[in-house]
Amino acid sequence: MPAKNPRIHVVLEKPLYQAVQSLARKEQISLSMKIRDLVREALEIEEDLALAEIAQERDKTFKRVQALSHKQVWGS
Repeated sequence: MPAKNPRIHVVLEKPLYQAVQSLARKEQISLSMKIRDLVREALEIEEDLALAEIAQERDKTFKRVQALSHKQVWGS
């Protein structure tokens, strides 16, 4: 029977493997689940960095005199 979720094979250096294994043991979860959680966190960090970069670029062209007020946007 095929796996429910896609799988990936990853080769880790021994110290990295041991560190992840230690984290998984501490949280009493499987190594697979810990790797999944770490990948998810890494992707969130990457997304945050990308959004921060976009915000910095937009901030360069921001002109307060052209900005809408809270009342103009939300009506109160």
